[in-house]
Amino acid sequence: MEYIGILILAFFAALLVGVFIYLTSVLGPKRPNPAKDTPFECGKTPYELPKGRTTVHFYLIAMLFIIFDVEIAFLFPWAVLLQKLGVGGFISISIFVALILLGYFYALKRGALDPEG
Repeated sequence: MEYIGILILAFFAALLVGVFIYLTSVLGPKRPNPAKDTPFECGKTPYELPKGRTTVHFYLIAMLFIIFDVEIAFLFPWAVLLQKLGVGGFISISIFVALILLGYFYALKRGALDPEG
């Protein structure tokens, strides 16, 4: 019962997003154009459209990047409060970094980061 406020907020946020998406589709201008329908990447015209399926290796690399990127983001608050945390904070972040490195080396050993896939 103590989380009812969060549930109400989540409900209204989802409702507001739904209303905005609906209003955009109803009120937005609709002017189809062949130039708008072409794929766009980095400002260059694609020389060929993608063929076939994307390999699982691509998604594995993407997931590993997200995991390690988010974990590294936890280092910034620690770095700001390093002096206040003292030796206990240093030891805990050392264990944290060691676990991240352990996961990284495990991924390397399993071949998750090999370019050949």
